[in-house]
Amino acid sequence: MGSFLSSLFSSLWGSKELRVLILGLDGAGKTTILYRLQVGEVVTTIPTIGFNVETVTYKNLKFQVWDLGGQTSIRPYWRCYYANTDAIIYVVDSADRDRLAISKSELVSMLEEEELRTALLMVFANKQDMEGAMTPSEISSALGLSALKSRTWAIFKTSAIKGEGLEDAMEWLVNSLKGTTS
Repeated sequence: MGSFLSSLFSSLWGSKELRVLILGLDGAGKTTILYRLQVGEVVTTIPTIGFNVETVTYKNLKFQVWDLGGQTSIRPYWRCYYANTDAIIYVVDSADRDRLAISKSELVSMLEEEELRTALLMVFANKQDMEGAMTPSEISSALGLSALKSRTWAIFKTSAIKGEGLEDAMEWLVNSLKGTTS
């Protein structure tokens, strides 16, 4: 069965690594998510100055995942990484109500970029384990996701620390990418 699935995925994607960007404001949990996806556990992180890039394998698919720093001074450089991106994981700190408008502004300007026109969008309503965390529907509304008519997107309730929601998100990504590559 495993070799059948492996050959099925190989025929769908060949050996191409799919390119995924993890973006969001500083402190949202992007690096924690990256390493949770890669090694399956929480790794102690420091604020990302620049980027981290790792290969994440999920269901015999290889993803080249770029985790870009989210500080104000780094965000203008995100566009340098947009080319050939298959999917975006946009991470929102669900407990950070004060910066949700800034997060929306960054998301909207990023999605207007021509190089990301066909990229899938996964929004992670992260830090759901924190008291006072906004629900995914509150975040979706605040970010204006329902206005995204010509983009494939989904929002996921996640906790990078607990590992919750990440597998559902990766399942959605694999199934959605199947639809765009056939």
